[in-house]
Amino acid sequence: MLKDIDIAHQTDLLDIREVAKKIGLSEKDIILYGNDKAKVKDVSASSKEGSLILVTSINPTPFGEGKTTVAIGLHDAFWQLQKESMLTLREPSMGPVFGMKGGATGGGYAQVVPMEDINLHFTGDFHAITSANNLISAMIDNHLYQGNILEIDPDKIFFERTMDMNDRVLRNLEVGVGGKTSGVARTEHFTITAASEIMAVFCMSKDWNDLRRRIDKIIVAQNIHGDFITVKDLGVTGSVLTLLKDAIYPNLVQTLEGNPVFIHGGPFANIAPGVNSIRAIETAKKLSSIVITEAGFGFDLGGFKFFDILCRKNDLKPTAVVLVVTIKALKYHGGVAVSEILEENDLCLKKGLANLEAHMSNLGLFGVDYVVTLNRYLTDTEQEISIVRDFVQSKNRDFVVNEVYEQGGKGALSLAQTLLRFQTPKLTLLYENSFPLVDKINVVCQKMFHAKEVQYSEVALEKLKIYQRFFSDYPICIAKTQYSLSDQKDLLGFPKDFVVTVRDLHVSNGAEFIVVYLGNIMTMPGLSKTPAALSIDVSDNREIIGMY
Repeated sequence: MLKDIDIAHQTDLLDIREVAKKIGLSEKDIILYGNDKAKVKDVSASSKEGSLILVTSINPTPFGEGKTTVAIGLHDAFWQLQKESMLTLREPSMGPVFGMKGGATGGGYAQVVPMEDINLHFTGDFHAITSANNLISAMIDNHLYQGNILEIDPDKIFFERTMDMNDRVLRNLEVGVGGKTSGVARTEHFTITAASEIMAVFCMSKDWNDLRRRIDKIIVAQNIHGDFITVKDLGVTGSVLTLLKDAIYPNLVQTLEGNPVFIHGGPFANIAPGVNSIRAIETAKKLSSIVITEAGFGFDLGGFKFFDILCRKNDLKPTAVVLVVTIKALKYHGGVAVSEILEENDLCLKKGLANLEAHMSNLGLFGVDYVVTLNRYLTDTEQEISIVRDFVQSKNRDFVVNEVYEQGGKGALSLAQTLLRFQTPKLTLLYENSFPLVDKINVVCQKMFHAKEVQYSEVALEKLKIYQRFFSDYPICIAKTQYSLSDQKDLLGFPKDFVVTVRDLHVSNGAEFIVVYLGNIMTMPGLSKTPAALSIDVSDNREIIGMY
């Protein structure tokens, strides 16, 4: 089979204006970025109040489970069935592109294009968010240097600089060294752009006025009296908005089959919400009666946060959820070594079903309709598939094999037809806004992650007291490893009776949630010994090679 990039390059793309026409948009509704990308301006059409479908998965493994690929293939399948749909995806970060993962635009015959542009600079949204974030940081340090009228405590600065790249040396560093003209010396930290508060605010903002309101509210520090200092206090909201004025518009691209896709907002669900922007979803709802969205990593992270934060804040309810699973992932959770993953191993496959069982159980907590789909690979045997089918059907749940990687939309026709049966939006949340923050954390850790006990560091307990006083009605955004239901990456399958450690908390006042850090999770990733950056190059005819 051809490589993903070769398949993409052999496909003749539609002019993006033709793609826009398929969902009722004219050239005046879009801002062109060449012939294959555009931003969609404010859409006045009323919501079609149709189906909202979430694509999520079991806990991820080194092989990739293909949530994005399945979401794209499902979208194409609806169009093949003459059911117009819209797909909203997260924008890729360049951290994973040059790190361990590579591109994030699907694969095989279920891709969004132009894949190189989407995975790199795209329409500049990440650069705008990075610049807006770092403008605030620069203004904080300039304020300290220029006399500190707000009496900011240099030891109580919470807002961090950001960069869209994996770079572990930026986790902790000293700034302002080199004498008086270099500013006030203090400790600084970097967060990757996808997990920055500006990204969270960007994704949570419904419109321009909401974006301004949220930026105003961002807490950057405390003063020497213990009062919170915000971006509004710094007087920099207007300048931040100027950097985001075009970025806030959703990006329109297309699948290999020429169907429209919005890609907008941040990707990381282990250290951030891991969902695309509410603006993209709401715009899609105005243009189509079927909207598909995809959340990062497993259901315990991105899928849960989609429910708990985005749906909670915007009165959204899904009509169905697609839970993606692969044979390789199940065998890995059952204990098979990476080097032996292609070999048949029914014993480990059955053992690995525990991870699928955990996520099916978790979905049951929310009262939603869902379908388990096996993202099939050529190496999967009929015996292996039947083991998974029998298990899912024993739980009285729909099981559908999809072959989108090899067949595109055709490979998801059965999945699309199954999902059309679900028409009633449903969602029961795990906790009420009025719950104390400690109860919210305990409920999630014990019901979603199945922890026996939740322990708190002294730092976390001190912040809990403050946050309970000022931000008690906010939902929580858990930051933890994506590889396990627990906060320990090596506890695979369905771990139970473990202890979760809440290391720290941070209030994202603009995004209106509390970030809860479990275990040793980092907000600035590092590169591996052999990162993907070592394999990427540009050919003599200026084509990118080695990224996929």
